[in-house]
Amino acid sequence: MITILLVSVFIIGYAAIAFEHSIHVNKAASALITGVLCWVIYFMSGHSGDEGMGHLSHHLGEISGIIFFLLGAMTIVELVDTHGGFEVLTNKINTKNQLKLAWIIGIITFFLSAVLDNLTTAIVMVSLLKKLIRSKEERLLMVGIVVIAANAGGAWSPIGDVTTAMLWIKNLISSGGVIYKVFLPSVVCLVVPMLLLRKKLKGEIHAPERSTNESDFILKENEKKIFFYAGIFALLFVPLFKTITHLPPYMGMLFSLGLMWLLSELIHKGKPDKLKENLSVIHALKKIDTSSILFFLGILLAISALQSAGELTKLANFMDNTIGNQTIIIVAIGLLSAIVDNVPLVAAAIGMYDITVFAPDHNFWHFLAYCAGTGGSALIIGSAAGVAAMGMDNIDFMWYFKNISLYALLGYLAGAAVFVLQNGMI
Repeated sequence: MITILLVSVFIIGYAAIAFEHSIHVNKAASALITGVLCWVIYFMSGHSGDEGMGHLSHHLGEISGIIFFLLGAMTIVELVDTHGGFEVLTNKINTKNQLKLAWIIGIITFFLSAVLDNLTTAIVMVSLLKKLIRSKEERLLMVGIVVIAANAGGAWSPIGDVTTAMLWIKNLISSGGVIYKVFLPSVVCLVVPMLLLRKKLKGEIHAPERSTNESDFILKENEKKIFFYAGIFALLFVPLFKTITHLPPYMGMLFSLGLMWLLSELIHKGKPDKLKENLSVIHALKKIDTSSILFFLGILLAISALQSAGELTKLANFMDNTIGNQTIIIVAIGLLSAIVDNVPLVAAAIGMYDITVFAPDHNFWHFLAYCAGTGGSALIIGSAAGVAAMGMDNIDFMWYFKNISLYALLGYLAGAAVFVLQNGMI
């Protein structure tokens, strides 16, 4: 009875998250309620003693590492954006040819999302496209390419996607291993849709009139460059910090945030308070998407309750007995992430197949990173990058489904096939 109740609460909460826009309830609220209720049911089932508290403390420690990692990364990126740092990149794009611009946007997005993360990169690149292309009709295909490229680029980097970061933080994949094994499939995942879309990318774009940014009056050009390169270095420093110190990644991210904070204080030290107020780290902390962080907290709490109750082990056994082939299972997980969020799917997979089943840097974990990271591109609601783009440019769900989904799906399957062949998973 308790098992049925626990699974039912999780499914109802999951449905509320998936249909967030239909029921008009923020997914963070649904996730938090679901996460806490799942643990309440778990404790009511007779695990309220030291064993239950031990499980909760263990999972909360792991979840906190992910939360602090995200908090630091999002603050650093917001600080760079506040200082106009991304203009260093956007000001170098001056072509008017649609096809050429599409390749430039795709390549920049692909590599930028590996350094930053796919959600932040999607926000930056959609904002960039609004400055480069006046007509929304001309811009939509480019936005579709941004979604595909952001997810593909984030999949092969330990800090490029939340799900990949989860696997990396739990020491299931190494930074070098995921780059080596997932980079080529991710490239194929982007190139295939780009080649298929080339016939739709004809003619020249029409740029809007350029408006003067308020930061132009506050910041000097060298200050924008300093914060851009410092921010990129701070994020790239995290994997290096982990390798040298063997401390968890969130420690490196918090250290990088501290250095960026110090840099901000030193550079703006002599400026009037009114000018530097909006350029401070405190202001950046107010602007980051806190609701997304709380969503991750809630859904990871719910998954950890299912894991502690042994439900994920039962699901793993069921999938092994009915499907059997891990390659097909992972491909299915990737496709499922186009319908629901990939964070709980990867969390569930980690709970189903732990380190005793597949060793760190096993092909299983790298394939999971690829599929969970790129499968969501098939639908615009299937990834954080897609949802962000949908909201920023008011993209219709059916437009994306008719014009982008098939190309994204073919790219996903092509990349999966390359991974299987490359790593001998047949």
